[in-house]
This record gives sequence, C-alpha cells and structure tokens, in this order.
Amino acid sequence: MVQAWYMDDSTDDPRQPHRAEPGRPVGLEQLRRLGVLYWKLDADKYENDPELEKIRKERNYSWMDIITICKDKLPDYEDKIKMFYEEHLHLDDEIRYVLDGSGYFDVRDEEDRWIRIAMEKGDMITLPAGIYHRFTLDEQNYVKAMRLFVGEPVWTAYNRPADHFTAREQYVAFLAQTA
Repeated sequence: MVQAWYMDDSTDDPRQPHRAEPGRPVGLEQLRRLGVLYWKLDADKYENDPELEKIRKERNYSWMDIITICKDKLPDYEDKIKMFYEEHLHLDDEIRYVLDGSGYFDVRDEEDRWIRIAMEKGDMITLPAGIYHRFTLDEQNYVKAMRLFVGEPVWTAYNRPADHFTAREQYVAFLAQTA
C-alpha cells in the first residue's frame, strides 16, 4: 500500500524521505479529497493486465509510453531532474504507473503544505489537472514508469505561480467542495 506523509521544511537532498517530526502520515482518503487517485497493480504483467486495461478504458487513458529516469537512460538527466522538482501544475491530469524502481510525488494540500507520496513498483497514481506538485527520485536514483494520457500527450508544465489557468481555478473550486 502506498505511503504518504507531511514533509519537513528541510531543503537538504530532495531524494531523502523528509518526514515531518513528529510523523504525520496521510491516508488514501485524504489524498482522494485532494483529487489524487491511487491503484496498486501487478507491474510484472503490465503488458497484458486486464485490471490496467479496465482502468484505461474507464478513464479514457488512450495514450501511453514508458520513461526510464536514471543517469544512463535519460538525456539531459541533471536538467530534467531539476525541472521535475520545480513546483508546477499541468492543464491535464498526470497519470504515472511505476513499473520498476521508486520515487516521490509531492503534492500541495488545501492549506498549501507539502505531502510526499512514496511511489514504488506497482503503484499507479493520477494527479488532477491544476494541482501544484513536483517529482523526484529517491536515493535509488532509478524509476521506470508508464506515462498515460487522455488523448494526445501534452507535456507542458506551468511553474508556480500559475493560478490564472482555468485548470487551477477548477481545481481550487473542487477543493472548496470537498472541504
């Protein structure tokens, strides 16, 4: 099962867990209230997994590719890692399925505090359009993930502040409804 927690305020190596002290775990229900969806799947059978196919069909995830993030596989690795860790939002949902390795998605809660979501093999997550977030590897420095999209992929990230986008306005309205 996925683990999530409130982060400390340290600016040390982002690949470390950064758990707030005392520990403040975050459950799936709290993530759902933020619009974050989570599934645990069998990553060893991702190529022929009826459960993954069912999710893709129900949610219209029609496009996918696979990315490997590590020094040996990702061109411009250092620049990409820095870019992924910049706080940003997208105008579409961000859907990631970890096939191997691990990393962290950090999302902002309704009070603008960071929640860290530890992602490992078999974890699939959907971050809603308009949520401020960022990604980093953990200390293993390796993740292989499936990226899914509704329709053609849009890779544009809008760094904070980006409150003027309709996706952000709709997300803030969603948060107000779930409060």
